[in-house]
Amino acid sequence: QVQLVESGGGLVQAGGSLRLSCAASGRTFSSYAMGWFRQAPGKEREFVAAISWSGGRTYYADSVKGRFTISRDNAKNTVHLQMNSLKPEDTAVYYCARDFGGGGSMWSMGSYDYWGQGTQVTVSS
Repeated sequence: QVQLVESGGGLVQAGGSLRLSCAASGRTFSSYAMGWFRQAPGKEREFVAAISWSGGRTYYADSVKGRFTISRDNAKNTVHLQMNSLKPEDTAVYYCARDFGGGGSMWSMGSYDYWGQGTQVTVSS
């Protein structure tokens, strides 16, 4: 069983920064790509960013490209999301998830099998 635990959310003013972390249990963390999704009130969960198992490839939603950076530390079983220049529209619950390696699109929720409980990010204007 894999457990993912997010942390680092909070309240920040527009233009500020936050760094989210996701700690994973299990010995095979480094074998899997990881992703971040978010869900705002009344909206569907959407893709934010993903990173390959080695960290060599990263993917971003157009809405966060240039402002957010995903990274991972396989020695510590963690994945991070550095969020800069935050906007009120970034307000959401942020989830990390594990790509189970089925070959599907990293933008699709169906490609992920384990999810964290989420961490709230609120950006005030």
